[in-house]
Amino acid sequence: MGAGVAKGAGGGGGRRGRRRRRGAPMADINVTPFIDVMLVLLIIFMVAAPMLTVGVPIELPETAANALPSEQEEPLAITMTADGRLLIQNTETPENELITRLAAIAAERTSDKIFLRADGAIPYAKVAEVMGALNAGGFNNIGLVTDAGGPRLDGNGG
Repeated sequence: MGAGVAKGAGGGGGRRGRRRRRGAPMADINVTPFIDVMLVLLIIFMVAAPMLTVGVPIELPETAANALPSEQEEPLAITMTADGRLLIQNTETPENELITRLAAIAAERTSDKIFLRADGAIPYAKVAEVMGALNAGGFNNIGLVTDAGGPRLDGNGG
């Protein structure tokens, strides 16, 4: 009985101590629902992440140029693949329809900025030909897309 009195704060026996234990708040956090939610989110992101990188596989040339600042309107992108296909965004376009489609797109847009993504294996003459078509289609602000970290001509990297 002495041990029961020592545990109780004001004496009174074991009955009072039992009542406190039953009504006292639990000090441990139940993390099982948290872990369940985190595992569900992990599975969702694991499934969704590969879908976010949709595009046309091309080998961009590498340069030491800095990235362009972002704009409010999503810029239009033209892709030239190594096998000779032309794509406006993700839609394949025949070469003979490129200027007419670009002119129609330029009429709807406020910006004349366009990005040209060309595979590094494509001859420069073909890239220059497409750049002329972009200009004829109403896009005068042409940005060439490359991968960063390429060779520098000043001898300081590469």
